[in-house]
Amino acid sequence: MFTLNEIITLPNAIIYFIIINLVGFFFMWADKKKAQKGAWRISEQALFYVTLLGGGFGTIFGMYLFRHKTKKLRFTIGLPVILVSEIILLGYIIIKYFIK
Repeated sequence: MFTLNEIITLPNAIIYFIIINLVGFFFMWADKKKAQKGAWRISEQALFYVTLLGGGFGTIFGMYLFRHKTKKLRFTIGLPVILVSEIILLGYIIIKYFIK
């Protein structure tokens, strides 16, 4: 059995960060393609969840690269607010628990 310290390591965190941002980027691309075809769409809630799970860079990059959801204030303000909040929280955690 693995302990939490063996699972939550810096390499694993980096891998997770890369994967969740690729997922966010792919979600924006896929939703844009589905919108163009009039097909079933990825829910806005799912796009926000991916951002909340750490995929802010990928979703925001995808949003502007594919010009998708850029006219929706909820996305143009909401996604960056989530990303900045997570960066501040991460900085706080690093300073409080890892810098001695």
